[in-house]
Amino acid sequence: MNKLDLVKALGMKAELTKSEARKVVDLFFDEMSNALANGDRIEIRGLFSFYVKHYKAYTGSNPKTGEQIEAK
Repeated sequence: MNKLDLVKALGMKAELTKSEARKVVDLFFDEMSNALANGDRIEIRGLFSFYVKHYKAYTGSNPKTGEQIEAK
């Protein structure tokens, strides 16, 4: 399911116009993005949890070119 499929399903099940459903979906994802940007954890029990995990910088390589890159 992609974002458009979600908008269509929400519109049908909640009897919303496509525009209204799109606003709800956009608001939902915007709030999730804001929460993650602020360092919050998002958890919907039995479905998913998201959080930002910070790693130390390391040197890796591009698998296509073999070029060494610094990942921060």
